[in-house]
Amino acid sequence: MKTTILAALVASVAAFTPVPVTKTSSVLNAASFENEVGAQAPLGYFDPLGLLKGADQERFDRLRLVEVKHSRVAMLAFAGNIATRAGFVFNGDIDYHGTHFADIPNGFAGLAAMPADGAAQMFCFAGLLDMHIMKDKSGTAEFPGDFRNGWFNVWDEFSAEDKLKKRSVELSNGRAAMMGILGLMMHEKIGGSFPIIGEM
Repeated sequence: MKTTILAALVASVAAFTPVPVTKTSSVLNAASFENEVGAQAPLGYFDPLGLLKGADQERFDRLRLVEVKHSRVAMLAFAGNIATRAGFVFNGDIDYHGTHFADIPNGFAGLAAMPADGAAQMFCFAGLLDMHIMKDKSGTAEFPGDFRNGWFNVWDEFSAEDKLKKRSVELSNGRAAMMGILGLMMHEKIGGSFPIIGEM
C-alpha cells in the first residue's frame, strides 16, 4: 500500500515538473528575418503559424508584399466604413438604372443591395489597379510594396533612415487597420449600440 501511494506521489510530482523547451527550427530560422522591417516591439519577430519555416528571402518578400497589399486595402476599408457611416457618400449613380450611391446601405447590407453593374465596375477597377498600376514597372523597387510605376517616385526624396521609419509606420498602421476592419465587421454582425456600428 505504501509503495502504491509513493508511486502515485512521484507520478503526480512528475506531471507538474517543467519540461525543458527546445528551440524549434522555425525559431532557429528566424535569425535571417528577425531584423526585417515589421519585427517591432512589443512582439519582435512573430511567426506563430510557421509560414517562414525554412523560407528563403524570395518567400519572405512574397509574404511581405501580400501583407502590404492587404494592409493598404484594410486602411482604405476602415476609413471608408467610418466615412460612409458618418454620411459621406459619392454623388451620382452607381449604375445606369438610377441607383444612387446614397441608396446603398452601410456594411454587409451594402453588398446585397449593390447592383451587379456597380459591383463589376469596382471589381474591374481594382483588378486594373492591381495588374497595371500598382506595380514596380521600373524594376528599381527597393522593397516589397515599393510600386514605382512612373507616376510617384516620392521614395527618392527620403533618407534611408526616413524610409525605414515610414515603412515601419505603414506596417503598424496596416496591421491595426486589418484588426480594425475585422472588428467593425464582427461588431456589425453582433449588433449593439456602439456609436459607429449602429444605423445612422
